[in-house]
Amino acid sequence: MAYATIQLARAERVATITLNRPDRLNALSAELMRELLAALTEVENDGESRCLLLTGAGRGFCSGADLSDGSIMQEGGPPDLGRALHEGYHPVIRKMAGFKLPIVCAVNGPAAGAGMSLALAGDIVLAAKSATFLQAFANIGLVPDAGSTYFLPRLAGNARAMGLAMLGEKLPAEKAAEWGLIWQCVEDDQLAATAGAIAAKFANGPTVGLGLIRGLMRQSWAAGLDQQLEAELVAQRQAGRSRDFIEGVMAFLQKRPAKFTGK
Repeated sequence: MAYATIQLARAERVATITLNRPDRLNALSAELMRELLAALTEVENDGESRCLLLTGAGRGFCSGADLSDGSIMQEGGPPDLGRALHEGYHPVIRKMAGFKLPIVCAVNGPAAGAGMSLALAGDIVLAAKSATFLQAFANIGLVPDAGSTYFLPRLAGNARAMGLAMLGEKLPAEKAAEWGLIWQCVEDDQLAATAGAIAAKFANGPTVGLGLIRGLMRQSWAAGLDQQLEAELVAQRQAGRSRDFIEGVMAFLQKRPAKFTGK
């Protein structure tokens, strides 16, 4: 499929989706959200990709919603922002949350509003040292959306989440890493290589088990102990029946690197 607002590339079992509206700091238009959902579905079902890497073109990761997009700012009356979320943003966030493959996000510049939500929806989030994170909604009379009020308290704690949401101030990447919002902050010229190395590790890893890990971690946010213990039991049973588990054990016993196939 040809895309106008994103780029999709595949190499060595890693699928890379690049938000590609650099002149708008990759602002999220209705078209971009439709294409992003289509690309996510394409990658998940292509039978070859074993990791997804998400990043942005140019000097920014994503500046959030494109407020000049006609689908958001309608003429003749107040905009229905709830409809825009329901039709454009929620399907993408839900798709990423339930994705079968590991997701690495490389935040190469500003990540604001829903763009920050996109980044935090990844499993391993890295940011360039010059990158910033911003919940700008309160500055224009709106509320955080696209999952921000779900991700932020769980990742950073309630006090920090409240400050980010209500003060609307930029958070440097180094501070985001210190707070546990992201996995790592790296030098700008090391971001692509570091993210690529992690994506390659996942692409050559035990994909079944990795997918089960991401599912368990995410569902634990809303589960009690007994429910989570049962979920671990079910997932471990499934992982134990995978070819990768057998290969992992054999490689360990034979003192050699494992050659996982993702099955």
